[in-house]
Amino acid sequence: MSSSELSGVSHHAALAEHLTKLQALTDSTLTQLDVDELLVELLARVREILDVDTAAVLLLDEQADALVARAACGIEAEVRQGVSVPLGAGFAGRIAATREAARLDQVDATTVANPILWEKGIKVMLGVPLLSGDDVLGVLHVGRLENRPFNEDDIELLQIVAERVAGAVQSRQLAIERAATGLLERSLLPTKLPSCPGLTFATRYVAAEALAVGGDWYDLFTLPSGQLWIVVGDVAGHGLQAAVVMGRIRSALRAYTLVDASPERVIDLVDRKVNHFEIGTMATLACAVSDPPYDTMTLAVAGHPPPVVAVPGRPASLAEVKTSPPIGTNLSTQPRSSTTIRLAPESVVAFYTDGLIERRDESLDVGLERLRKAISLDTPHRVARDIMRHAIGDTVPRDDIALVVMRRSHAA
Repeated sequence: MSSSELSGVSHHAALAEHLTKLQALTDSTLTQLDVDELLVELLARVREILDVDTAAVLLLDEQADALVARAACGIEAEVRQGVSVPLGAGFAGRIAATREAARLDQVDATTVANPILWEKGIKVMLGVPLLSGDDVLGVLHVGRLENRPFNEDDIELLQIVAERVAGAVQSRQLAIERAATGLLERSLLPTKLPSCPGLTFATRYVAAEALAVGGDWYDLFTLPSGQLWIVVGDVAGHGLQAAVVMGRIRSALRAYTLVDASPERVIDLVDRKVNHFEIGTMATLACAVSDPPYDTMTLAVAGHPPPVVAVPGRPASLAEVKTSPPIGTNLSTQPRSSTTIRLAPESVVAFYTDGLIERRDESLDVGLERLRKAISLDTPHRVARDIMRHAIGDTVPRDDIALVVMRRSHAA
């Protein structure tokens, strides 16, 4: 075997060893490190594998349409200064826009957007996109302080490394986001149910198992006048962003109840806020308002399933309330309306989100009928128990479920 062949075998053996170490690192740290710590560990290994002086990861901020420095080794100032590169601009921006690897044999103001790179003394650079299917997650770039250009083998190796980095980052980021979303949603649920003479309540909240947590919520509160508000809502989408928007809508709705006592006008105010500040957001809402002695309830619904009402002497039925378009759709050309119903003693009202009634293999009417049959004139806790037993049973929730059951036990 010639010396060149021996050199090639040795080279490939070294690469295999480095990749094995990288794989072991990504596997062992996924459950232990947050995303930033994971990236720093991975970049340290990248510097060793490619024999480079600097390595950095910039992740895509879709809202800003820019890459943001998230982790760096050898050029930590990128992260400390919060470097942001618009898509299509500079070295990293062009890589993200074209989704192709790129080499630089000249690092200065004419080729890169970030002055830290040439001030550091970097002479040559190599960068590749971080991809998840067709989606760009960010850019991984490396640099050398000596004028030793990168070759095709370096590009191939960095692309392999980028695949590992992208997979590790996405897996860990999704796990952290799911945990954060669940904590955020639960923190926004009422910690204590209101105390209203003659009324009792029960609630349920179940997060989806098969998908990322979404933007369902419920809220119960009273105003200084004693007026009771019950709200259930569902922000379209899943994940942390949906939960954050849900929190904003919930807070805005609470604030607007101090301005206007009618549920339809409060929904209108929320709609105006969402259309202006939360462009692209769609949410459904069901709001109910009841004043002492709580013998009537005024309902307004925006794209949401109506509550189910059970009264003595009659089967439970959907409340007859006019449904207006969801908020955030700009479809409501006329003022929203409300409906007032009488709450006789022993009446039970159930509010819910569509995760309780929707099934992929059946019509919505089947789910609504199942819910209607599960409601009785029993205590709210037993009614909520029966609803969950009949509507969910052992099935895996594919969407979040929020449920509020209220019973008027007697005239206050």
